[in-house]
Amino acid sequence: MSTPTVKLSSGHAMPLVGFGLWKVNNDTCADQVYNAIKAGYRLFDGACDYGNEKECGEGVARAIKDGLVKRSDLFITSKLWNSFHDADKVEPICKKQLADWQLDYFDLYLIHFPIALTYVDPWENEGGKDITFGTATIQETWQAFEKLQEAGLAKSIGISNFSVQLIMDLLRYAKIKPAALQIEHHPYLQQAGLIKFAKEQGIAITAYSSFGPASFIELDVKEAQGAGPLLESNDIKKIAEKHGKTPAQILLRWSTQRDIAVIPKSNDPTRLAQNLDVGSGFELDKGDLEYIGGLDRHLRFNDPVNYGMNIPIFV
Repeated sequence: MSTPTVKLSSGHAMPLVGFGLWKVNNDTCADQVYNAIKAGYRLFDGACDYGNEKECGEGVARAIKDGLVKRSDLFITSKLWNSFHDADKVEPICKKQLADWQLDYFDLYLIHFPIALTYVDPWENEGGKDITFGTATIQETWQAFEKLQEAGLAKSIGISNFSVQLIMDLLRYAKIKPAALQIEHHPYLQQAGLIKFAKEQGIAITAYSSFGPASFIELDVKEAQGAGPLLESNDIKKIAEKHGKTPAQILLRWSTQRDIAVIPKSNDPTRLAQNLDVGSGFELDKGDLEYIGGLDRHLRFNDPVNYGMNIPIFV
């Protein structure tokens, strides 16, 4: 199954549907990546903070060894964690992450959050350490990112969890424009103004947490506990029945139909195939889009404040 792509400003094509690696357990991760490649996934979205990049690399290496794909068939995204924003720390941690993945380059490398924390040796255990803010500016970090792209360690570079104001500032000094912006995006948090601005600047959008509160209930995020599950919404179910699709497919197609990439995950072979089949093949009509558009509650789940950290970056 061929997945539609979106053209990045760097000139590279990114699949519209990928496999997200957040909260994928270490003991099953390699197999999940391998099976997702076997099912047809080519975009994999990881991060230093997820703690499973070594296992992700094992799954990719096995798939390449078994002839399922070539490296050039895959689009691998990873992210810089907050502890490595200092200019002299960016390249070393990127190279460590590449080694964990058993790769020579990332297709896309993102600044995970616009938060600089003090450096912590990646070979140390970070458990129990207090959060201490660092002094690195976004400009310092971005200029180090530009060097990664120039050196071929990342084919494209981008940002995640940035506001319009921060993007405006970054664009003033960036020699290389961010190719992509990854944000929390679902019917309860639509961020229409941010998406419109980014697209006007030629920055592609990737949505995470497309199913809204589903990923955050088990994390005891209060806002997720009080929100109605999108996958169980009767109105979403009605739209799904009309199109002969699942509620999950409707929520994912709502994004991809507007050229917003999605990165769901599943360990179920049936759902793996269903999630991948949302890049094209069916269209939501104007009424469907207007209804889903009316669900916006400006309800954000992935906020440091929700985890008890006094880092109100989204205020």
